Amino acid sequence: MAGADGRGPVVVGVDPDPSKRLALAWAADEAGRRGAPLRLVHAQGVPTRGYRSREVRPSWEEWNQALHGLGDQILTEAVAFVESRRPEVELSTLLAEGEPAWVLREEAREASLVVVGSWHLSRRREMLTSAAVALPLVAHSPCPVAVVPEPEHVTQEPAYFVVGVDGSPHSAAAVDLAFQEAALRGVVLRALYVWQPPRLGVVDEDAAVQEARRVLSETVAGRTATYPEVELHHEVLLGHPVHVLTEASEHALGLVVGTRGHGGFTGMLLGSVSQGALHHARCPVITVPV
Repeated sequence: MAGADGRGPVVVGVDPDPSKRLALAWAADEAGRRGAPLRLVHAQGVPTRGYRSREVRPSWEEWNQALHGLGDQILTEAVAFVESRRPEVELSTLLAEGEPAWVLREEAREASLVVVGSWHLSRRREMLTSAAVALPLVAHSPCPVAVVPEPEHVTQEPAYFVVGVDGSPHSAAAVDLAFQEAALRGVVLRALYVWQPPRLGVVDEDAAVQEARRVLSETVAGRTATYPEVELHHEVLLGHPVHVLTEASEHALGLVVGTRGHGGFTGMLLGSVSQGALHHARCPVITVPV
């Protein structure tokens, strides 16, 4: 199923907790802005004996039937929520067996964007809990992934999006998506190059900053012609990339980063800057693969 422009749907992972609706609301609004269909996915991992209720007889068929019934109810309630919020959005649903991260990675093959929620777990808990899907999904998804935190953060006026730039192909792809997101919302775009002075050695800081400005200007060049309605602010900032981007995105509508990079974001592998943004940013974070 594709949208009016022929691109894939927005896919959203539906949380079983009905109080966690921010990711679902964000995905519904995003699909509405894009004119894209929305696919609601609820994945059920294989339950272990420790999760089985004592009241349930040890019959796998009965347990599986009850699990599917609960999944159907979760999706039905999610559909009702989206229909009341965005009645114009075309909907489909999928109830799947398997680990959520794996199921969503498979759905990402045909999607234009995958959306999941996050409760900002500690690194240890996020690595150990089977319910955490953001990091493994971002690491392997072939399409952009939006991670929407709970609870809802406070934005400020004028509204803006933030994108991290370092001159790599990954950050160029992130800039493309950031311009698109800013244009869809009619908001300002802040393009940031973060330069971190080396701990050892002597560096000509003025020359390094000038080079950063050159890379930043070249990266955004051409996008302003494609998106003339977007007000662009590009800035070179000094400091640790995770700290700077986290601070810059505190009241933003969203932060866009590439999954890997170089230059200002030295060794920008998942697990460094992009992972740091996922852990610390209080606004939705969209990661973009090349």
